[in-house]
Amino acid sequence: MRRKVCLLALLCLLVFAASPAQGGHSQPGACGAHEYSYAGLQSETTAHGVSATISALDQPTVSDGHVGGWIGVGGTDAGPGGTAEWLQVGLASFSPDPTVRLYYELQLPGADTRYVEFDSNVVPGTKHDVAVLEMAGRNSWWRVWIDGRPATAPIHLVGSHGRWYPEAIAENWNGGTGTCNAYAYRFTNVRLAHTNGGVWEPLAARRLYQDAGYRVVQTSRVPSSFVASSVG
Repeated sequence: MRRKVCLLALLCLLVFAASPAQGGHSQPGACGAHEYSYAGLQSETTAHGVSATISALDQPTVSDGHVGGWIGVGGTDAGPGGTAEWLQVGLASFSPDPTVRLYYELQLPGADTRYVEFDSNVVPGTKHDVAVLEMAGRNSWWRVWIDGRPATAPIHLVGSHGRWYPEAIAENWNGGTGTCNAYAYRFTNVRLAHTNGGVWEPLAARRLYQDAGYRVVQTSRVPSSFVASSVG
């Protein structure tokens, strides 16, 4: 489920609040018609994790709000009783400082969103292997992995086992101003974990998101690789 996830930058003065998903394939109207715009892929099958190599091809231009390129599971109504519950890892940049940051974000039902930065100054072009993965032998317990190593303690995502559809997504939030922020993220070798702990296979059945002003250019179907970027 595509979600309007808010990146809560600890270094920003603004507090960004999550908003409901718009849903669907390419949206009508001009870029900036919606506060959130997306470009990327969602799996059409459930899985126990998702991994990819992510890089920012250039430094984003962020006039208002934020941009990000991430992989993740869950969503704004994915938790028990339709509550917000998600886990994601990727790159983000915020206005007024568009520096690329490597982060993970966690939302547990009824709790404040947790945003943690691993690197607050990622040089454009730098590649990171990232994953969110359900742990072997521990249903509904997950970890974030970065460059082949666990980057978090075990995280309990209630009711997540066998239910979630992973995503590899780039997003723009324009802060309500209609701004079309600019970005270009490369996602390479997007894979799904078909059992707890691994057994990775390429993302095959997928749903495309490509809102106005942004595009997805597939560079390889197997393995699944693409560039999500602003248009123009």
